[in-house]
Amino acid sequence: MATIRDISLKAGVSPATVSRVLNHDNTLSVSPETQMRIFKIAEELEYKTVRERKINKIKKERPSLGIVDWYSEVEQLDDPYYLYLMTSIEKKCSLSNINTFRINKYNGQYNAFINSDIDGIIAIGKFSDDEIEELSKLTNDIVFVDSSPHEKKYDSVTINYRLGVSEALQYLVDLGHTEIGFIGGSVVGDNKEVTVDHRERLFIDIMKEQSLYNSDYVYVGNKISFGEGYRLINEIIKSGNVPTAFFIANDTMATGALRALHEAKIHVPNDVSIIGFNDLPTSKYLIPTLTTVRVPITFMAETAIELLQERIYKGRILPKKVLVPSELVIRKSCKKRHKTGK
Repeated sequence: MATIRDISLKAGVSPATVSRVLNHDNTLSVSPETQMRIFKIAEELEYKTVRERKINKIKKERPSLGIVDWYSEVEQLDDPYYLYLMTSIEKKCSLSNINTFRINKYNGQYNAFINSDIDGIIAIGKFSDDEIEELSKLTNDIVFVDSSPHEKKYDSVTINYRLGVSEALQYLVDLGHTEIGFIGGSVVGDNKEVTVDHRERLFIDIMKEQSLYNSDYVYVGNKISFGEGYRLINEIIKSGNVPTAFFIANDTMATGALRALHEAKIHVPNDVSIIGFNDLPTSKYLIPTLTTVRVPITFMAETAIELLQERIYKGRILPKKVLVPSELVIRKSCKKRHKTGK
C-alpha cells in the first residue's frame, strides 16, 4: 500500500505538504501545479487517505452509531418527546441494518465504556459547548436533532419553531381570541444548564408583533412536565385572571392543564381554548382531543440517519442544516370566542 512518503519522494515535496494537499487544507500556500502533481501521483499509486480507507471499511461492515439524549431517563418520563425521537431513530437504524447503542455520561464524560470504532453520533436535544467537545473526542461525524450548534461544523435537523408557533397563534386569533396565555417550562437537560425555550421566546415576539402581548398571561414553570402544566393552570385559576385561550409549550404540559381545568369545572373549549405542541400519540385520545402542532418525529429520525450516512459512506465534509416544517392539527380543544364576555 502506497504511503504519503512514497508520494512525497516522487513529487519532490515534503510529506507534510502531501498530507495537507490530500486533505484539502485551504490554508496551505502551494501552487496549483504542485497540487495537481500530488493528486496525479496519489492516483497512480492508488493511495487512499485515512478517511477513504475508513469509508471503504465501513461499506463492507455494518456501521455503528451512538445515540445520546440530553435528557436523563427520569426527565424522559416527565416529557417523552425526546424518548419518542430516540426510539424512532433506533427503529429506523434496525431496519437499515445499522448497529446502535446508547451513549450515557459517566463522571462528566461520554467516552466511558464506548466502542472506539464508533462511526457517528446522533445527539438528541440541546448540548453545552463542553458536552459537544466531549462528544467530538469520539467522532467528528455528529448530527444534532432539535438543535443546531456550531453550524459551520456539524449537521443538524431541527423544527421550524417560528412556523409552528405562528400558525397556532394565528388560528386562535382567527377564532376571535385576543387574550392568549402561554404555559411553558424551563428547559433543563442532563447538563443542568437552563435554556430558554424557543416556543416561549417566539410566543412573546409574535404576540408583541400583533400588539396582543400581556406579560400577566405568561407562566413558566421549573420544567416541562404533566405536573407543571397542572400546577401552573391552578395558579392561574387562583389569580382570577384567566385568558380565553392558551398556547402550551408541549402536549405533556397541555395534558396536565386539561386535568386542572376539568377539576375546576372550567370547560374546554367552551370556556377556554387550548393548543399544545408536538402531537404525541396520546393527544388524539384526550378529552377533548387536543389541537396541537405536529412535529414529524419519524421524518426527523430518518433525516438524521441519512445525513450521517452521507458523511460516513460518501465522505461529505460540508455541514448541512435541515429545517423541518410543522403542521397544525385541528381537533376539539379550541372554539370560536363569543363576543359576550370571555
